[in-house]
Amino acid sequence: MKKDFLSITDLTENEIMHVFARADAFKKGERSSALSSKSVVLVFEKASTRTRVSFEAGISRLGGHPVVLTPDASQMGRGEPIKDTARILSGYAHAIVMRTFGHSRIEEMASWADVPVINALTDLLHPCQVLSDCFTLKQRFGDLRGRKIGWVGDGNNMANSWINAASLFGFDLWLACPEGFGPERKIMDAAISRGARIELVGDPRDAARDAIAVNTDVWASMGQEQEAGLREEKFKGFQVDSDLMALAASNAVFMHCLPAHRGQEVSEEVLESPRSIVWEQALNRLYVQMALMELLMQERNG
Repeated sequence: MKKDFLSITDLTENEIMHVFARADAFKKGERSSALSSKSVVLVFEKASTRTRVSFEAGISRLGGHPVVLTPDASQMGRGEPIKDTARILSGYAHAIVMRTFGHSRIEEMASWADVPVINALTDLLHPCQVLSDCFTLKQRFGDLRGRKIGWVGDGNNMANSWINAASLFGFDLWLACPEGFGPERKIMDAAISRGARIELVGDPRDAARDAIAVNTDVWASMGQEQEAGLREEKFKGFQVDSDLMALAASNAVFMHCLPAHRGQEVSEEVLESPRSIVWEQALNRLYVQMALMELLMQERNG
């Protein structure tokens, strides 16, 4: 029975702890041949630096062979149905990693594929990033249960994934979003029904106050470039700067999934400050994704 990873909530608490333990081992230099003689197809319909390189490098470190498909190098770019591509790739590869636009595209890929499908980003969710971010925070702070994490800015795929994570890790999540730019309501309601403690506020200071982590993302994500001017106007006052970080806990960290637009969602001073752990977050993507692929391959083989 294959297991997909389209959302953080696709993993049980025990599976997450296993992934984190293996990620820590990989970070300390342990090796694994979990993907020996196996191929993983990376379907990248959106541009990427960290996600693509961390997956390619991770597959290689696990002994596997990554095959990258971009729109201009595959028949999907010419309109081949996802269900056709999914069935063909399932015969060639042992897993599919997909980075795409609408979430329904990866759901369709997973429904037709016979091998595990991993969400490397959709417009709705970015589970690999937030799973790695939670690993990063746990390494620094230990148990996250009852801690406060602040989100400032757009209620985008990152915010949605943090909401899902709140229901699994037990932290208090405060999101400060401009009016009309909040997270997906259905995801919030579902997380709250699972016991998540979430506050949606309009003032970034409320989200940052006493938080152990202040998190943000770009104001206009890929595919929203035409809205950049409007969003810059709407998001005034939502920059994470030194004054905002001063409200957070004394040992608080600044987080960003990158790439960052210095002077917009975050000041240069905060991004380059000792409190910024953005480079650590990016590096941990490699180890967590290695552990995730190892888990999914083991379950598949079992």
